[in-house]
Amino acid sequence: MPNPQSPSFSRRFLWRARYWLAAGVLLLAVFAWWHFRQDASPAAKPLITKVEKGNIENTVAAAGSLAPGRSVDVGAQVSGQLESLAVDVGEVVSEGQLLASIDASVQMQRVEASRASLQAQEALLSGRKAALELAEANVKRQKNMLVDRATSQQEVDTAINALMNAQSSMAQLQAQIAQSRAGLASDEAELGYSKIVAPMAGTVVSINVKEGQTLNAAQSAPLVMTIADLTNMTVETDVSEADVGKLKPGMAVYFTTLGNGHRRWYGKLRQILPTPEVTNNVVLYTALFDVENKDGTLLSGMTAQVFFVTSSARDVLTVPMAALSHIRPLDDPARSQPAAEPAAETPQKPAGYGGNGGYKSRRAMASGAKRQAEVTVIDDKGNKQERTVVIGVSSRVQAEVVSGLQAGEQVVSGIVDPMRGAAGARDGRPMGMRGFR
Repeated sequence: MPNPQSPSFSRRFLWRARYWLAAGVLLLAVFAWWHFRQDASPAAKPLITKVEKGNIENTVAAAGSLAPGRSVDVGAQVSGQLESLAVDVGEVVSEGQLLASIDASVQMQRVEASRASLQAQEALLSGRKAALELAEANVKRQKNMLVDRATSQQEVDTAINALMNAQSSMAQLQAQIAQSRAGLASDEAELGYSKIVAPMAGTVVSINVKEGQTLNAAQSAPLVMTIADLTNMTVETDVSEADVGKLKPGMAVYFTTLGNGHRRWYGKLRQILPTPEVTNNVVLYTALFDVENKDGTLLSGMTAQVFFVTSSARDVLTVPMAALSHIRPLDDPARSQPAAEPAAETPQKPAGYGGNGGYKSRRAMASGAKRQAEVTVIDDKGNKQERTVVIGVSSRVQAEVVSGLQAGEQVVSGIVDPMRGAAGARDGRPMGMRGFR
C-alpha cells in the first residue's frame, strides 16, 4: 500500500486534482456558451408568400415510342429476277411511282400466246356466224316448202337439227372467246405486276431486297420494301395499371424526345388498347395518340417522354399548398376559426387531411373539384387574419385560388427557423397546418 506521506504519492494526487479542475472549467465554459447562444438566438419569423398568377398542371408520366401513323409493306406479286430498284431508303415517293422492276420475259410470252389464241377464236367466230345464218335460212325455206307439200317433214326436222347445232357451236365459241379474253387480261395484269409501283404516297423507310435477287412469289409475296407516311406519327405509350384508370380518350397529352427536350408536341389520347402486355409480372397498357409531323422532325422509333394531362389551370391565382390548412369539401360547414393546436403527443395530420377526419385521395386533390381551406393573411400593417378560401386544381406544390384572395395579398406559408437557416417545421407538422404564433 502506497504511503500518503511519500513525495511520489503527493505528486500523483496533485496532477489528478489539476486534471479534474481543468475538466470542470471546460464543462462550465461549454454550458455558458450554449446558454448564451440560446438567449441570443433570434425569434422565428413567418415565411410570407405573395399571391400571384401562374399555371398548375397535374400529369401522368409514361414512356413511349413513335411509329408512322400509316405504313404499308410492298411485296412482289410475280416471280422473277429483280432487274432494278428505282428508289433509295429515305426517298419520298408519290402514289403510283415506279419502285422496282422484275424480269418479265415469261409474262410477256404468256401474254403473246393468250393474244394469239384469242385472235384465232375471233377468226372462227365469223365462220360460225355464217353457218348459223345459213341454218336459219334453210329452216325457213323447208317450212315454206312443207306448206306447199314440196318437201317432207323429215327434211324440215333435219334443217331444224342443223340450226340447233349451229347455235350451240356459236354459243360455245363465244364462251371460249370470253374465257380467252379473261385469260389475256390476267396475263396482262401479271405482266403489269413486274413493275412494282407505290400503293401510297410516303417515305421509303426500308428496302429488303437487292438488285439481281431472284424473287419467288409462288407461296407468299416476298417483301421488297416498306413505305410509311411520316407526316402523321402515332405515339405508342406504355402505361402502368396503376395509372391507366386516370386516362380517358380525348384528354390532352404532350411529349418530348430525348434529342429535343425543350420542344413539346401536343395531341389528344385516341385509344387505350384493352389487352395489356405483361413483362416480368409488370402489367402495361398501350395508349395511342397521333401528332402531326409536317417538318419531318419526328422519326420512327424515337423514344418519347409522354405526359397525360389529368387536370390543369392556366393564368390563375396560386398559393403554396403549405399555406393551406383544414382542406375540406366545398359543402362542409365553414369554419370561422382554425382548429386548436393538438397536444404534442397527438399524431399530427398531414396537409390534405380533411376536417371531417378522412384522407383526401391524390386523385381528388388534383381533379379540380372545388374545396375549402383556411389561410393566414398578412395585411399591410403586419396583422394576421384567418380567412376561408375556395381552391380548385392543386398539385403537390401549389393550389388554384378560386375565391377568397386577391393578387398581391400575402399569406403565411411556413416559418423561417434561424437556427436552421431555412424554412422549417419546428413542431413536425407541415407549415401550412400550424400557422404562425
